[in-house]
Amino acid sequence: MSGEKTESSSAARERSAVRSTIIDVARVAKVSPATVSNTLNNRVNVDSATRKRVLAAVRKLGYTPNLRARRLRTGRADTIALLSPMTFAIASGPGRLGFMMEIAVAAAASALEKGVALVLVPPLHNGPTPLHDLHFDGAIVVEPLENDPEVAMLQARGVTVVSIGRQLGKGAVPFVDMQPYESSSTAIRHLHQQASSKIGLVVGAQPRFTHRQAELAYRDFMQAHRSKASVRRVDETQGAEGAYEATKTLLSQHPELDALFVSVDAFAVGARRAAAELGFDVPGRLKIATRYDGMLARECDPPLTALNMHLDKLAALAVDLLFEHMSGDHSRRSVAGPAATLVPRQSSVGNPAVAEQAIVAVASLAR
Repeated sequence: MSGEKTESSSAARERSAVRSTIIDVARVAKVSPATVSNTLNNRVNVDSATRKRVLAAVRKLGYTPNLRARRLRTGRADTIALLSPMTFAIASGPGRLGFMMEIAVAAAASALEKGVALVLVPPLHNGPTPLHDLHFDGAIVVEPLENDPEVAMLQARGVTVVSIGRQLGKGAVPFVDMQPYESSSTAIRHLHQQASSKIGLVVGAQPRFTHRQAELAYRDFMQAHRSKASVRRVDETQGAEGAYEATKTLLSQHPELDALFVSVDAFAVGARRAAAELGFDVPGRLKIATRYDGMLARECDPPLTALNMHLDKLAALAVDLLFEHMSGDHSRRSVAGPAATLVPRQSSVGNPAVAEQAIVAVASLAR
């Protein structure tokens, strides 16, 4: 009998939970429905004693908010989107998806702390992402193009947008600065410190701030050292194969080159293959460094010197900046991201033991 009573009491509580509304919670907590709403939405205009009373009533009644009703009432989706207009040739596969996933994991965690979900919009093989079919409250765009059409379309829909990486052109959105000039300079200086004086550059051709800053940093360095600049720009749609062809041409025309800075990790894999075919031993004859310290850099043969861009911190900063602008606080148009950290590997240092010592030295300088 006692078991039946317990079961019946449990069923009653379940029925009560289903029937409970925000008005029921307000009545038990002896506050207005608006105060319950403010408490559940973590608004700051609720004092701690009232908040405790409301939350106690929520627990007592087993109340859960009707998310669908709330979305219909407020017009909010309680989601933000993360996307990148990178072309499929470099956005797909383990290299670029690793880059996006590092950002996505950190951004999703930060967003969840603020009560919203993050939707990762994957790159598509044919044409732009159909963003007009998606409903979200804000968007983070990673490394947008100059006058990016997807950013413009989101803005036209009234979606709040920020970017990781500065956008060039009209209508540029608030951004987290990835400091591409400084990070590129770090990699180029490293190559020079490894006794390389004739350094070439393989960089993306698309109008992205990161590509342009990488080339500017390279040209400034070469001019300062009175060295000739040797640059090949690669269309992103051609991916690693395009970088392979461009590097073959570059090394054939300039066999004196003893180092390459390759601004995209997928490009670096193609550049490494071209160097091998032309008989350029890496790192003995040719040293290589790239930008993103991802799977492609780590699994290349030899492993590639790269830059730890601290993507988790960049993502968290972007989520904070997005929520500021979504709430109407437009005081910050940009936020400085963390400085990239060099990760020396065999492609530029050679001896694994020496590479490990270099990593330790860089880490100690960072501290």
